[in-house]
Amino acid sequence: MAEIILKLFGEGKDLNCLQMCSRSLIIFLFTLVLIRISGRRSFGVRTPLDNIIVILLGTVLGRAIVGASAFLPVVIASLLIVLIHRSFGWMIVHSRYFANLIEGKKIVLFENGNFIKENMDKALVCEEDIMQGVRKSALTDQLDRIAKIIIERNGEISAIKKTY
Repeated sequence: MAEIILKLFGEGKDLNCLQMCSRSLIIFLFTLVLIRISGRRSFGVRTPLDNIIVILLGTVLGRAIVGASAFLPVVIASLLIVLIHRSFGWMIVHSRYFANLIEGKKIVLFENGNFIKENMDKALVCEEDIMQGVRKSALTDQLDRIAKIIIERNGEISAIKKTY
């Protein structure tokens, strides 16, 4: 049995096509399980915290496919990353302080017909960045129709139209 497993999955970095494909299949299925454990927020909300899990899982799991690291430690490390992410997600939902610490706060960039330069500097955005977000979210580039422009915690720019 051990001989069959070694033939299918190999060991070390000298893997043939069958072994890399076998590892890829197992890692793919395992990653599906990890995503279900992590929750929808991992690939939906797209805050910096959520981007971290995408980057880390891709990096760590890739090592198992190419044989750069031992298979079992990669699986355990990936599970730990997902559990940390899930725990942080839970704490963000249940603690405003923790949410602000990890994800930051929204920043108002435009209000009462004026750009707020201090907040633009803090958010590291220029007027054209803001206008791009306005065109995308409000479907207009006419600022006289806009009540407020905000950079959200995930970095997206949102425009709130005036009500008439």
